Order: sequence, then structure tokens, then C-alpha cells
Amino acid sequence: MTFHDGLADTAPPTTTVVETDVLIVGSGPAGASAALFLSTLGVSNIMITKYRWTANTPRAHITNQRTMEIFRDLGIEEEVLADATPHHMIGDTVFCTAIAGEEIGRILTWGNHPARHADYELASPSLNCDIPQTYLEPIFVRNATMRGTQTQFSTEYLGHKQDDEGVDVRVLNRLTGSEYTIRAKYLIGADGARSRVAADLGLPYEGQMDIAGSMNITFKAELGQLCGHRPSVLYWVIQPGANVGGIGAGLVRMVRPWNEWLIVWGFDLEQGVPEVTEDDALRIVRNLVGDPGLDVEITGISLWGNNEQYATSLHRSRVFCAGDAVHKHPPSNGLGSNTSIQDSYNLAWKVAVVLNGHAGPGLLDTYTTERAPVARQIVLRANKSAREFGGLFEALGLDMAETADQLAARIEERKDNSPAGAAKRAAVREAMELKNYEFNAHGVEMGQRYESTAVVSDGTARPEPTRDPELYYEQSTYPGVRLPHAWVGDNERKYSTHDLAPYGRFTVITGITGEAWVAAAKNAADRLGVPVETVVIGPGRAVTDLYFDWAGLCGVAKDGSVLVRPDKHVGWRCHNLSADPEAELMTALTRILDRGEAT
Repeated sequence: MTFHDGLADTAPPTTTVVETDVLIVGSGPAGASAALFLSTLGVSNIMITKYRWTANTPRAHITNQRTMEIFRDLGIEEEVLADATPHHMIGDTVFCTAIAGEEIGRILTWGNHPARHADYELASPSLNCDIPQTYLEPIFVRNATMRGTQTQFSTEYLGHKQDDEGVDVRVLNRLTGSEYTIRAKYLIGADGARSRVAADLGLPYEGQMDIAGSMNITFKAELGQLCGHRPSVLYWVIQPGANVGGIGAGLVRMVRPWNEWLIVWGFDLEQGVPEVTEDDALRIVRNLVGDPGLDVEITGISLWGNNEQYATSLHRSRVFCAGDAVHKHPPSNGLGSNTSIQDSYNLAWKVAVVLNGHAGPGLLDTYTTERAPVARQIVLRANKSAREFGGLFEALGLDMAETADQLAARIEERKDNSPAGAAKRAAVREAMELKNYEFNAHGVEMGQRYESTAVVSDGTARPEPTRDPELYYEQSTYPGVRLPHAWVGDNERKYSTHDLAPYGRFTVITGITGEAWVAAAKNAADRLGVPVETVVIGPGRAVTDLYFDWAGLCGVAKDGSVLVRPDKHVGWRCHNLSADPEAELMTALTRILDRGEAT
């Protein structure tokens, strides 16, 4: 047996073989969420990581509405919120010369501006929040393991070989030094930006790694008196030395309000990787906070590279990659862990129905078709957002400053009672407005639309957006988009339309005059062996359109139907009740599931 890493000739023979349906390499957001999704769907899986526990630094943190909806679907939203900093405390993003220094301006972000808050409230049953990766990963791992995942820490991926029936993966127990083979029907590589699984698979990439350097400094200090009145997770500090590499400004990020923090500080990769001592870190912290006597405990120092790279294919046959393995970018827009989790949410239900014999293998090809464009979009958007800081530097005139004194003088010029001062103030405001594309990019977060064989056209053209599609999310039931949210229920309970379409099944949503879809869905489910349930929305039924919002969002007549896939994306819709609704539904489902022609 020859492994991709070439170790088979030197390693001792493997005698132990462990079998499972799916092996997941990596316990980060993509890997641990995949384990949770698969276990929730009843799929046997093993998750391995070479580390002894989950993330040891805060890393990812902003958790957007689409991801919170997924947590709601999986029954862990309340656990996440219990450990998170809530929506209303994360939005007062500050630009300043130091935390204790002068403010240049603020932006209300993540939907906290009154003019934007309604967009976010109307779009989803769940609001965004901030939960550091150190808190989120254990929630995933605990729930996945409780639901059936075999979680193996200190277990390292060495290589794999796949055939027509499965994948042999050689792993190393790092405690005992012993190697063994895990035989899986499918392998998911969620092992980070320098993924060994992706390298062994030979995935094609566009872009490059390490285009700029950044350092993370984690520390503890009580800053409530400086930040509590302007609560946020991001405080951007413009100081000499910040405008090199990295994001372009020093960042003081709240980890826990208001005594745990993380600083991101750029360095010039062309000058080499610096040695950062604790004294260096202490100086940087005190400078950015603006308090030379601040009582600080440095808890960690790490260096990392900013990347602009995405995979154009996310899988080869039975091996899939997800998360940072296929989209590598700076933390701008807060897209990293969210996209990683959403990758796995897209993939897991497809693997489950193929393993159950309910779908053909072609369904798995739609993972790349649907998620590779998302990977490209978010990598380009995050890097564009990072570069857009340059507009603020130019507006302040910092691109012309060569010394610290010149930099301070350029910032002061915006106060001048002169035409030049007025022009600078206007330019700063315009540059700050541009940052909405990073901090209020609701359309980027929520507006992902899939085009693949797992989406069946209804024959209509998708309507053109009426507002900027990056900043604003517009709900619809056009095939391929996310199911719109509306509140429905009765006199005792209120549900989101998302609650009506759980992860383990297909769901048909219709109105009272479309009740013929109920029998059609039941018969189609019986014929295909796949769970399909119908929800009739209307007075006197289990749920009614409480605020009459669904009537404006459903996009079909009252006797039409919307077919929702397990991942809450619209798979197909029918505008009116047809003469043979069962045949229509069978045709749509068989195409989505790669089951050939309906019979």
C-alpha cells in the first residue's frame, strides 16, 4: 500500500484497522462542526486531532446570523449564547490614536446601527454575537461526542489512500508512538490552512500564502473604564509602526469584557520574522492602550501570515476538505469560522443521504460546485476589506508621513478651521463609510446562492437586487438561496420558518389551498425512502402566518410550494398547484438526489 506522503516504505506494518463511515481530521470549527452534524444525522464518525485539546488561543470570534441559525437547528444556540458576548455589546467599533487616546471616529457595526438593525432582525431568528474559538470548539466537541462521535486527541494524520469503496488513513497515536489504519467510507480534511490532507490530495489553489505578517499578543488587563461606555470587540489604533504588513492598523480586540484582550500588530515579512519578547509585547500593549503604567499580564505571543488563497476544487472522489484548508484569508469581515462551519453544514447532509442509499454519488460533487464559489468570494472580500484601510490612511494623510511627529501632525490637521481641514474631515468620513463593507456586509454573510444539480430551476429569472448585494441581504425563495425567515405559529408558540425545516429531512412548505402537496410529499417520500414532510401555513393549521410576513416572502401562490433542502436552502419551488403534484415533486427530488429520472 502506497500512501501520498511516501512513508509506507519505512513505517512498520500496520496490524490494527478501525472502521467508520466518516473520518474527520481536525477539531477546529470545520472539523468539530462536521462531527456534530454527522452524529446528529446518525452517521458513524471518528474525529482525530494531533493536539491534546481544542484551540488554545481565541482566534475566530465573530459569529454571524447564518451560523447562529445553524446552531439553533442543531440545538446548541443557547449553549453558545451562554458563553458569548451578545449582539448589543459588540458594535461600537472605534478608530483612535490609543484606547485611552483621542478618537478619530466610530462605526456602529454588525447591524447595531438603528438604520441597519431592522435588516438583521427581519432576516433571521438569531442575532450575531462574539464567541472566541477557545469557547466555541469545546461546545462542538462535547455535543458531537455525546451524540456519537469517537473523538481521538493526540492522534496525527500521516497519509491516505482511497479506492472505489473507501479510504485507508494511516494515523499515529502520539502518546504511544503506535501507528494504525482507519478505514472510512469518506474522509474530511479540516486540518487548517496548511492542511496535509489537502496537500496529499493535490487540491488546486489560486492566490498565495503569507502576503503579510501579523503577531497576536494575548493579555489580561482591566479596561472597563475605557471601553464599557463604547462596547465593542474591535478598537483600531493608528500609531507609528502599525501601518506595515498585517491589516494596516494596530488592533485591540476584546476577548472577554473587559479584562481579556488580544492585540494584532503587523510586521514586514520582507524584513524577516521578528523575535518578540515579553518586554516587546508589554511595550506594544501599553502603547496601544495609551497607558505607560498599565498593569498587564501577557498570556501569549504568536506570529502568523496573512493569506489570499482559495481552492477551486474542494474534493477528490471520497476525500473532502473544508474550512481553512480551502479558504485562507485575513480575519476581516469575520468570515473564517462562519464559512468553515457552513462548509460542513453543506457537506454533512449530503454524505448522510448517500450513505443511507437515498442519493447517488453525484450529489457529493455539488459540495465543490456550491461551496468553491463561496470560498473564492470570502477570500477576495476579506482581503479587499483589509486593503480598504488604506483609504483611511490616505484620508488622514498618513501615507505622506515618514516620522512619528509627522504622523501626529497629519492626524491633527483634521481639526483645522480651514478649507484643507474641512476637506480632510470629509475624506475621513468617506473612508469610514467604506468600512461598512467589512463590518456591515450583511449580504456577504447571508446572501450565498447555490447553483448546482442539487438545485432545480423553476424556470424564472432571479430578480436583480434592489440594494447593494454586499451590504444588504434580500430574502426570497428563488431556488438555491437560503430559506427566508418569518415568524409563524399559533396562540401559544412562535416559530421561525427555519424551525419548520429541520436538518434531518426535506420540507415542503405550502398554503391551505395547496394541501394536495401533503399527499404528494408522503408518496414521494415512500417511493424514494427519504424523509419529506409538508408544512401547511394558514389559519386553523398547526402554524399560521402570524404577522403575514411569509405571504410576502414565499414567492409562490397560496397553492404553490417551496421545497427546502436539509441545509435550509431552497431546492425547488412550484408557483401553483400542478395537475400532478407528486410527479412534479418526484422530478425535483430525484434530480437533487442524483437518483436518475422519476419513475
